[in-house]
Amino acid sequence: MLDAGLDVSVDGVGNVRGRWRGTNPERGTVATGSHIDAIPLSGAYDGTVGVLGGIAAVKALRGAGWVPQRDLLVVSTTAEEPTRFGLSCIGARAMAGWLTARQLAALRDANGTTFLDAATAAGLPPTTPADAIARSRFAPAEMTHWVELHIEQATALEAAGAAVGVVTAIAAPAALALTLTGPGGHAGTVPMAGRADPLRAAADVVAAVEAAATAAGGADTVATVGALRLSPNAANSIPREVSLTVDVRDIDKRRRDAVVRAVRSAAVAAAKARRVKLSIASPNADPPAACDPDVVTAARGAAAELGMHAPDVVSRAYHDTLILAPYTRAGMVFVRCRAGVSHTPDEYASAADIEAGVKVLALTLAELARGGTPADPPPPRATSCPVTGIVASGVGSFVCPVNQLAGMVGRALGLKGVGGKGGGRAAAGGEL
Repeated sequence: MLDAGLDVSVDGVGNVRGRWRGTNPERGTVATGSHIDAIPLSGAYDGTVGVLGGIAAVKALRGAGWVPQRDLLVVSTTAEEPTRFGLSCIGARAMAGWLTARQLAALRDANGTTFLDAATAAGLPPTTPADAIARSRFAPAEMTHWVELHIEQATALEAAGAAVGVVTAIAAPAALALTLTGPGGHAGTVPMAGRADPLRAAADVVAAVEAAATAAGGADTVATVGALRLSPNAANSIPREVSLTVDVRDIDKRRRDAVVRAVRSAAVAAAKARRVKLSIASPNADPPAACDPDVVTAARGAAAELGMHAPDVVSRAYHDTLILAPYTRAGMVFVRCRAGVSHTPDEYASAADIEAGVKVLALTLAELARGGTPADPPPPRATSCPVTGIVASGVGSFVCPVNQLAGMVGRALGLKGVGGKGGGRAAAGGEL
């Protein structure tokens, strides 16, 4: 970022920001970027292409003598992957205002290390959760557009013979964490008829996950049991406890949520049939996002100007863009990924394809950052969450995250008047 002539800063949660000052900064900021954190045994391209590609795009524009009217910002976001702290897109959530100080303070890894302690160990100055959030959150309508360059992690572009694609929608995951508990026992002495085996119930749930996703009938509907742990995990012992995770994704929220409900029902039935106890938690259920028409049009125009075939594609993986979409006009440009392989060391995108993506990104940013022309729409109107006071400035249908959560809880408990237009009640301090 320094080499590209950007003013570099680090916000309260560790997002690294490189800013190019525009001639008309009151028109807001156009941002690009991605993440550089990774899951274990992953590849070198997921996220990193968007950070380095964003820097390269800005450097190319500066080198060509072009000057933006809006500020241009490149962001390397913090903790897009949920691997360490169990929550995805921490940096993006903080920037958009979807993360409260209380939630940040509660984030801990498997060793009990808090997020802010880890941040301090990584070189950030010590701070409080409230100050970290305050220094990370963008003001309403401050970020007018967000464009993320990313490898596709699928095979649509490869099948189309295209180096780049324009993303029109992003699927979002709904996560379930299930724990099934039974009495356990000796593998040799407890007769089959007398067993209450949580692993056998878990097997029913695993089968139900696949069946529910397949029955949904959507090409973009997927469901995965990604982690399964049993205790005591001994060859001669009937399991006492089995924990498993379920990840359901779709670009259609209603269809995705129908699969989640089917899995929940199947888990309840399996627990009853096998005479074991069941607990279900829902760590997250972010809504899918449609990419903003302004960003999609700009990216299509950039590809056309460069003479590139850039088909429309959807993202079945989630990204920082998914979290930023309710806050700003957001979109993505995809780069072809060999065989669609990702989250493994075999992940690969060619230098030529990445170059094509950077060129499309650069012209897209140039179009969005010109600012101030009669055809340029004003920044989105800010919309405030009536419960927490969290502010979003996205266009289209804004769903208060607290109201949405309250509605989910109310429906689950069969309560009336919970999660309506007025939402639920806020905890002390106005935070959930």
